[in-house]
Amino acid sequence: MELTIILIAIVAVVVIGVFFYYCPFFLWISARASGVRISLVQLVLMRIRNVPANIIVRALIEAHKAGLREVTRDDLEAHYLAGGNVTKVVDALVSASKANIDLTFKMATAIDLAGRNVFEAVQMSVNPKVIDTPPVTAVAKDGIQLIAKARVTVRANIRQLVGGAGEDTVLARVGEGIVSSIGSSESHKQVLENPDSISKLVLKKGLDSGTAFEILSIDIADIDIGRNIGATLQIDQAQADKNIAQAKAEERRAMAIALEQEMKAKAQEARAKVIEAEAELPRAMAQAFLSGNLGVMDYYRLKNMEADTTMREAIARPDNGPAKITK
Repeated sequence: MELTIILIAIVAVVVIGVFFYYCPFFLWISARASGVRISLVQLVLMRIRNVPANIIVRALIEAHKAGLREVTRDDLEAHYLAGGNVTKVVDALVSASKANIDLTFKMATAIDLAGRNVFEAVQMSVNPKVIDTPPVTAVAKDGIQLIAKARVTVRANIRQLVGGAGEDTVLARVGEGIVSSIGSSESHKQVLENPDSISKLVLKKGLDSGTAFEILSIDIADIDIGRNIGATLQIDQAQADKNIAQAKAEERRAMAIALEQEMKAKAQEARAKVIEAEAELPRAMAQAFLSGNLGVMDYYRLKNMEADTTMREAIARPDNGPAKITK
């Protein structure tokens, strides 16, 4: 008997637990007490569709208390099933309503499904955000390098959050504007004297076009002087010119050496021909003797001319000592 009572009690507990799980009676009472009209059947169907009823009901209560009549149960369920964050969407709608920001439920859900935090976007529209840029290096026309840091004050552009560029694009455009402004300055001293001229020039370019932000101000936080790029480039150019001149001089020297070697080769070739011709001279003289074209007296006159020539060469070169006179 006691075992039967225990089994009946267990079954009753299980049945009651299943009933209250699929039929959140206390959640329905809370919704009705807050003025949200929703039926128990709808809550049961939410459980069957694997939609958390407590999240939907709490979002409906918050929207009802804030006076947002456009938020309905079907829309919240559809947004949850699409993978959206129902709580952040309702929080954003309530904040936008209190701050008089034109934000519809359709726009808020689109922003949320796009992967952006719609609640933080609304907060940024009320309280602008300050973004510090990394050090931006630029060179003025006088060749002096400047390193600038800026602070960009932005607020969210609700209508551009879907499809608009993010913070990285804003920082890149601001850096590009700073480089362009410094590069167009005649002297780095002008930039140091009037750093606000950079801000004014950058703001005129409309850098927030196509982004999810609206740039309110650009303030130059710090400017440091870097290297003298102009002097460095001149030194590099002078070194390059020097290397080119040395290369050309070396080329001319190599050509002169090659020409000298060529002349020496020609001289050696000519000397070899002379020696060859001198080697043929005794044979020619002997042939002349045999043929009667050369006499003894002609031979002696030739030898005397050679001796006279040798003596004259010795006189012309006294440092080389007395030359031997061949007879």
